[in-house]
Amino acid sequence: MRVLSGIQPSGSLHIGNYLGMMKPMLEYMDRSTLFVFIVNLHALTTVTEGDKLAKGTLDAAADFLALGLDPDRCIFWVQSDVPEVVELSWILTCIAPMGLLERCHSYKDKIARGISPNHGLFAYPVLMAADILLYQSNLVPVGKDQKQHVEVTRDIALKFNNIYGETFVIPAPEINDEVATVPGIDGQKMSKSYDNTIEIFLGEKDLKRKVMSIKTDSTPVDQPKNPETCNLFQIYRHFAPRQRIEEVLRLYKEGGAAYGTIKKELVGILWDFFRDAREERARLLKDPGHVRDILAKGAQKARDIAQDTINTVRKRVGLVY
Repeated sequence: MRVLSGIQPSGSLHIGNYLGMMKPMLEYMDRSTLFVFIVNLHALTTVTEGDKLAKGTLDAAADFLALGLDPDRCIFWVQSDVPEVVELSWILTCIAPMGLLERCHSYKDKIARGISPNHGLFAYPVLMAADILLYQSNLVPVGKDQKQHVEVTRDIALKFNNIYGETFVIPAPEINDEVATVPGIDGQKMSKSYDNTIEIFLGEKDLKRKVMSIKTDSTPVDQPKNPETCNLFQIYRHFAPRQRIEEVLRLYKEGGAAYGTIKKELVGILWDFFRDAREERARLLKDPGHVRDILAKGAQKARDIAQDTINTVRKRVGLVY
């Protein structure tokens, strides 16, 4: 089984990225053929500073490696290093129905948040479809907000197969309901777009500042609280030891849960949880040439597979004559 997922280098990795993508990816390394890539072409829809994108790409690669991604047990590369994806995206664009793309809520949501509309944002689902179909992916772990894009990929693949014959594997989305929507410090989904994230590799002072600003209600300490609707607990439960989670859960239900105390505890938990990764990341960034070599080797492995697919597609659509 082939499992594929990617992330934009448009900002620092945060704990929502770790829970929603990185942790599942690490688990897939030993039980599937895992494809993990940095989607820098997608990032062009919102990042217009070349230096920022280049640095973000290298930083994201170091983040992945520091968190435990093993390039010898998966295929790990940068999206733009496999140019076949752009060719496939254009071919798919030529059969993608306008109505299908116009119904995509992600584009509407981004425009509503003040992001300048451009064709890249609108056609984002087609490039994502090319990412998935180029490697004949079976499974695509995504958050709830990306599920529709995988469904668009399925529709496009089915239409292509119907027109040109069986060519693409029809992928399926996978959503882990426990981490499908990790709340940010303001209660919305944790997202760089909302500026409500807790970054993994923050300094200790900045980590404390972010955690202490997590929005909570005004329920008195001695009163029962609902852990299911508490942003703080929904983050805390993913990182604290199981026994401690049960103790805090009891305090929520019976009374006695002090938000300030739990926040301070969470600062220490997160700082210790990512300690080894933080040290490994610093080591990797001291030798960026090594990181680039890892990505180049991964790109070659990805390209070997991509070329098989694109050669078949070219023949099917008539670009080989």
